Amino acid sequence: MREAAEAASAPILEISGARATIRLNRPKHLNRLQSEDLGDLTKLFDRIEADPAIRVLVLTGTGRAFSAGYDLNSVADRAGSAKEQPSAGSAFEAVVDRLEDLGVPTICRLNGGVYGGSTDLALACDFRIGVDTAEMFMPAARLGLHYYKSGIARYVSRLGVDNAKMLFLTAQKISAPEMLRIGYLTAMVPWEALDEEVDRLATILAGNAPLAMRGMKRAINEFARGKFDEEAADLRHRESMRSAEIKEGIKAFAEKRPPKF
Repeated sequence: MREAAEAASAPILEISGARATIRLNRPKHLNRLQSEDLGDLTKLFDRIEADPAIRVLVLTGTGRAFSAGYDLNSVADRAGSAKEQPSAGSAFEAVVDRLEDLGVPTICRLNGGVYGGSTDLALACDFRIGVDTAEMFMPAARLGLHYYKSGIARYVSRLGVDNAKMLFLTAQKISAPEMLRIGYLTAMVPWEALDEEVDRLATILAGNAPLAMRGMKRAINEFARGKFDEEAADLRHRESMRSAEIKEGIKAFAEKRPPKF
């Protein structure tokens, strides 16, 4: 990916064929998310999901880091207020949950370090491909912050209880090889191979049956949360057996050619 050198801005959406890319674009501040960015991200997610031509989303950052997470100034303002205010964490949580539930498959292209809330933003993606110089850091315990519930649940379901405790309770920074070992990274590559690996996976995902993937992703996420809608999953399964997708998939298999969904 060619990373532009334009001025800092809200997240940028780029669409190329079946692939959408959202790029966090505040490189001087390590792509730290501002409150206004949260609404912009939600709108971009809605736009992507409404476009049937888009089959895969890549989320990445400009510059040397993926993201430094959510702007701590707003958290500090709330902590110092005499009156209880709407939680900035709640707004961030809603954006991350929306990303996790996005119908299209998602890839986080970790171009560098990932810190604070952005560790959960990346974890909400279906796949995470990172450079071998990346690092991650969840500072909640060091800041005196009890993290929001869905973020903790995501850490536990994706990484396991022991790894979630290690990351949240020690607030220690870990390197890319350790991120790979605990399952945070799907793949770790040198910088020069990052785009090739992301492109390879994005091409695979964009070529598969979109409705089948959407339904299976939903079922997997429900299983992970312990809230599996068995009746809805069974209905999607039965409908897939009569769908245009399965007819094309079987025909393509018999003809020894890639399917055209």
